[in-house]
Amino acid sequence: MQENKGKIIIITAPSGSGKTSITHYLLNKYPGLCFSISATTRSPRGSEQHGVEYYFLSVEEFQSKINEHAFIEWEMVYEGKYYGTLKEELERIWNDGRVPVLDIDVKGAIHVQGEFPGKCLSIFIQPPSVEELKRRLESRGTETPESIATRVNKASYELSFNHHFHHIVVNEQLDKACAQTEDLIKEFLGW
Repeated sequence: MQENKGKIIIITAPSGSGKTSITHYLLNKYPGLCFSISATTRSPRGSEQHGVEYYFLSVEEFQSKINEHAFIEWEMVYEGKYYGTLKEELERIWNDGRVPVLDIDVKGAIHVQGEFPGKCLSIFIQPPSVEELKRRLESRGTETPESIATRVNKASYELSFNHHFHHIVVNEQLDKACAQTEDLIKEFLGW
């Protein structure tokens, strides 16, 4: 596993494209991969816990870490909602002998690629259509009509960046998208 030290897997997509489902599939199958826990200022949803799904920080804590240059990347993804990848999180995973899997937004993913040229694999998970993406977001039952409209508009914009990534996986059927993503990662890591 030492030959993979310093490598990063980036899974990015518009919200609702299935990147989290694909990421969970990979993490459950490969113990050599480890979820990189992002920091955020949004409130926990449902049973989410600090240090498990996210590091939940106040806006002041997040801004303090920005000033300390503690992030590899950070973004105000939605108004007042910051997300970012802490440098110490990647070090924690590498020191454990594993490869971090970043499930992050499109702009953050482009930034991380620039910071780690030749050391990362970026995979863009694309919905079959914007209409299908909207249907998926609505079926979650966790969003208001306004937040769905915001996410769909943002997704349409993010889809225009798909060519910035090493690979595009269209998630029409989750099992096929998982298998395709898995093959790309195994090739990158020499597994």
